[in-house]
Amino acid sequence: MFEIGKRIKTLRQQKDWSQSDIAKLLNISVPAFSKIESDVTDVNISRLNQIAETFGVPVTDLISTQVEPSQSLLDELKEAKDTIAAQSVKINQLQEYIITLYEQLHKKHTQDVINS
Repeated sequence: MFEIGKRIKTLRQQKDWSQSDIAKLLNISVPAFSKIESDVTDVNISRLNQIAETFGVPVTDLISTQVEPSQSLLDELKEAKDTIAAQSVKINQLQEYIITLYEQLHKKHTQDVINS
């Protein structure tokens, strides 16, 4: 089961709207909307589009089976991102060092060729 009703309820609560507010916007009764939110009533595509437009979200947000990432996963991802950024800085420094060494070696080789 997609649990579309739970997603709709979450969106409604995020906007601090009542069931009555949404029912009026959708031009349906409060009990009809309540059944949608509690997953008692299956919602057709047309109604899904209407609900998605009301909340300003894509329909896929209502029907997605993807679970929101946990805070610990988000923290791990941030830590990994920070580690990658730090390593990227080190790589850039090493590249600059290699270029400097190459230029010194090239300069020395050129001097050796001139002196021979």
